[in-house]
Amino acid sequence: MSENILEIKNLSKYFGGLAAVSECSLNVKRGTITGIIGPNGSGKTTLFNLIAGNLKSSKGKVIFNKENITDLPAHEMFSKGLLRTFQIAHEFSNLTVLENLMMVPANQSGENLLTALIKPQLVKKEEEELKNKAYEVVDFLNLKHLANERAGNLSGGQKKLLELGRTMMVDAKLVLLDEVGAGVNRTLLKDLGTAILKLNKEKNYTFCMIEHDMDFISRMCDPVIVMADGSVLFEGTSDQVKKNDKVIESYLGRSKSSGEKI
Repeated sequence: MSENILEIKNLSKYFGGLAAVSECSLNVKRGTITGIIGPNGSGKTTLFNLIAGNLKSSKGKVIFNKENITDLPAHEMFSKGLLRTFQIAHEFSNLTVLENLMMVPANQSGENLLTALIKPQLVKKEEEELKNKAYEVVDFLNLKHLANERAGNLSGGQKKLLELGRTMMVDAKLVLLDEVGAGVNRTLLKDLGTAILKLNKEKNYTFCMIEHDMDFISRMCDPVIVMADGSVLFEGTSDQVKKNDKVIESYLGRSKSSGEKI
């Protein structure tokens, strides 16, 4: 069995008297694509925000690579290789696809005015290396024809691919994907799925994915974790999830006897 890259231990987040996440415990194993599903309001996105450092927890622990990272700010999570994408893409709309990718790595020499003045050759060399890496990323994601297009002109699905590409510009150890399929047409969703699977199999990326599309989850994820009322309701394969009575009742809101397909 793979070791856990992420461990969530009794994590909770309260907003006044409301428990958005309540005593939630789950593990993500290294090398997997783990799916998280659940009805609206079940705590999925709040959980991601707690893991990624966008929110502070009320109690509990987040362990990443055997290190307690609970409540560290987002930029420190980033430096440790824990990255997240958002349901709505956060591109720099006036920059090109290549420029968006080249912006990602932190602590670039050109960001320091003194270094830029004293060591221009170092800055130029670093920028060339970043550009070459960015070209490799757009080629991997089949976005080469859009390399010099402004990111604001991309379709929703292409912007999601660009967000995925950003994770390839740094040493990502775990990527949190928040509804990567939201607003994406079926053709581009297939391309997104293929890119994620390639990153997982060829580059050993570990993913944890929130998603509502069960067909997409079934194609991509093992295991699948079901959340309800801020905690884990069930965990298993996508087939086990679809057949579980508690999931059918709590998440899908229908009974087996109805004869409807999950």
